[in-house]
Amino acid sequence: MDQSAKMTSRFPVDEKKLMNVLRSLIEINSVNPYLSHDGPGESEIAEYIQGVLQGMNLEVHTQQLTEKAINVIGIWWGTGGGKSLLLNGHMDTVGVSNMQIPPFVAEVREGRVYGRGSCDMKGSLAAMILAVDTLQNTGFRPAGNVILTFVADEEYKSIGTEALVKSYSADAAIVCEPSDLTAVVAHKGFVWITVEVHGKAAHGSRPAEGIDAIVKAGKLLAELERLSRELERKQHPILGVPSIHASLISGGTEISTYPDYCRIELERRTIPGEQLADVTAELDALFCRLKDADDQFQASYEITFVREPFEISNDAPIVQTLQNAYRNYFGEEQLIAGFSGWADSSLIHEAGTPTVIFGPYGAGLHGAVEYVDFDSVVQMTSILAGVIQSFCQGEK
Repeated sequence: MDQSAKMTSRFPVDEKKLMNVLRSLIEINSVNPYLSHDGPGESEIAEYIQGVLQGMNLEVHTQQLTEKAINVIGIWWGTGGGKSLLLNGHMDTVGVSNMQIPPFVAEVREGRVYGRGSCDMKGSLAAMILAVDTLQNTGFRPAGNVILTFVADEEYKSIGTEALVKSYSADAAIVCEPSDLTAVVAHKGFVWITVEVHGKAAHGSRPAEGIDAIVKAGKLLAELERLSRELERKQHPILGVPSIHASLISGGTEISTYPDYCRIELERRTIPGEQLADVTAELDALFCRLKDADDQFQASYEITFVREPFEISNDAPIVQTLQNAYRNYFGEEQLIAGFSGWADSSLIHEAGTPTVIFGPYGAGLHGAVEYVDFDSVVQMTSILAGVIQSFCQGEK
C-alpha cells in the first residue's frame, strides 16, 4: 500500500489500555529522594515501564545513575533509511506532603485523572508508550528509529537526561512536558548564585568596633532591585523579560552582636540569547558600584548551578511535523507557546538534537490537587503517533 494512502487524521488509540497504563504509573510512588527524604526514586516505576516496553518487543536498555535513580530506554528499530525520533519524559515527581488528595490513588472524576505526577508527567509517559503501541497495532513500521526515553531526576538536577544525551541522540526530539497541547518552542534558563557578605563582629553596645554584614547586605539587595528594573528593558517575544531575585538569606549569631557574615542565595532567570557571561558581567558591575560607594563593603559571589535557556525555530522540521499532525487531528492551527520554567529540552537541544515540547492539559503541578485531563492524553497519543508516522517515514 502506498504510504500516503495510510496517512490518517486520527489513530485508533486503545483508551482502556491507555487509562490502565496511566493509573498504574500514578499508583507507583516515584517521589524524587533529593526533594523528599523518604522519596523512593524511580526504581519501581522503571521496572514497570521496562516490563511494558519488553511486552511491546522493543529493545530495552537501562542506565543506573544512583542507587535510586535509573533511566529506561526503549528502542523501536526502524527498517532503515528514515529519520529517527526521540521522545522524552521524566519518571520522578515532587513530594506529597502538601497534597489534599491521596497522592497514589489514581481517581478518575469527570474526565480527570487525579494523583501526584498525573500531569507532571505520567500522563505523558502513558501517551508516549501508547503512541508506539497504537502504530504497532496498525501494522506500521518506521524507517527511522523511535527512541522512548524515561528519565530520572528532572525535578531536581536532571542527572537522568544529562546521562541520556551522552549515549543517545536522534534527528529530532519531543519532550513531553504538559503544555496544554501547544507547541512550546522556547523556555527560560536559570543561574543560581551564592553571595557572601563579610562584616566585623562586635558587642552591640560598641558600634565603632563593628561592621554589620546584614546592613551591608541590604545595600546589595537595593542594587538587585535596581538591576531587576534594568532587566525589564530586555524582551523576548514569547517569554517576556529576564529576572533576578533574592531567594534565601541568613546571617548573624545573637541579638547583641554585630553580625560578621550574611549569606544570600540569588536566582537569575535568563532568556534565549543571554549567556552566563552576561550574568557575571552584571554581577561584577554591581559589586564594583557597591565597593566604590562604601569602602567597608566586602562581599563575593559564586555561581553554583546553571541551566541554559532553550529556543527552536518555528520552521524546524520537528516543529512543522508536530503542527501538521495537530492540524490533521483538530482541523485547526496549533498554538505556539513558551515556558517560563525550565525543562530537559534544553539539555537535549544543546546536545545537538532539535527539540520541541508537547504535552497534555492538566493542573496542580507540584500543588495540593494535581490532575491530568484524560481526553487530552488521548489526543496527545494520537498526535504523537501522527508525528512518528510522518517524521520517521515508515513503510508497512
